[in-house]
Amino acid sequence: MPPAAADLLAWYDRHRRVLPWRALPGEKADPYRVWASEIMLQQTTIAAVKPYFERFMARFPTVEALAAAPSEAVMTAWAGLGYYSRARNLHACAQAVVAEHGGRFPETEEGLRRLPGIGAYTAGAVAAIAFDRPAAAVDGNVERVMTRLFAIEALMPAAKSLVRERVLSLLPPERPGDFAQALMDLGATICTPRNPACGLCPWRGPCLARAEGTQESFPRKAAKKTGTTRHGGAFVLLRADGAVLLRTRPGKGLLGGMAEVPTSEWRAGYDPDPASGDAPVTAPWRRLPVPVRHVFTHFPLELTIFVARAPASVLPPDGMRFTPVRRLREEPLPSLMLKVLEAGLEALTPEPRG
Repeated sequence: MPPAAADLLAWYDRHRRVLPWRALPGEKADPYRVWASEIMLQQTTIAAVKPYFERFMARFPTVEALAAAPSEAVMTAWAGLGYYSRARNLHACAQAVVAEHGGRFPETEEGLRRLPGIGAYTAGAVAAIAFDRPAAAVDGNVERVMTRLFAIEALMPAAKSLVRERVLSLLPPERPGDFAQALMDLGATICTPRNPACGLCPWRGPCLARAEGTQESFPRKAAKKTGTTRHGGAFVLLRADGAVLLRTRPGKGLLGGMAEVPTSEWRAGYDPDPASGDAPVTAPWRRLPVPVRHVFTHFPLELTIFVARAPASVLPPDGMRFTPVRRLREEPLPSLMLKVLEAGLEALTPEPRG
């Protein structure tokens, strides 16, 4: 085993973190749990994922259970984690595993890559951790560790292939799954983006960036382009019986398949106005003074909120539904819509009389 790998694994054996998706030492990892956790952890922190993962596993304990679940149930269980295309891909992948592989995940990177929603990183992680295959699992933490260790000057994301080569050059033929997890843990706990704890790092000796004092400048990244802010209107209609008007977004695209209050289109320079036909129904709409702001991956969004009340006899327009406020938790509402509903319902709740 290369000395660098031995040093990292020795550190990992002392500092291995107990996480709900990891097998205990000496046990075989469950491919289903490894795969589901890796999808959830994409662009999301461990602290945020842990409670979601545990609830998700309780609701869908096997890949067969997930495959057989209605898409609405999957989206509801995912609501709040963001990046909702992951949930759609997760469901589609489970169905493919059951239909095409008899409920067993392929053991190779190549086989895993052919499943919906599984890219190079997830395929490498599942192959290594669940099946002990010699595979490179390169996420953001690993990129940071390797670019610092070798002082890789190439800009990300173009440097990804070079980082992968470096990982493979260190990969031990035995314990590849532990090596993959050790690299991730090293980046998450020691080789952090700011103020890395270099004195505690098992690779502090060979790390070129530490020797040069340039740790925090890696990985090198091209300047981010910020998208133009888009604007729109969101319409919170509360019926007298305590139900809110909702609809489901199209299955594909941004927030696909999630629930939302009716909105206008979202575009730059747009000034929403109920009188222009944006509102879902005719009602005494009132514009709230403070908009809700949300940042997506490619653009910021600012939604102006309009609120109104309606009699209990009002029926929903085609393609929409009224959901009782007490049952909103059962709807697959993304965090953006939770913010909109919180502001809208607060404005519609009468002040208590003293």
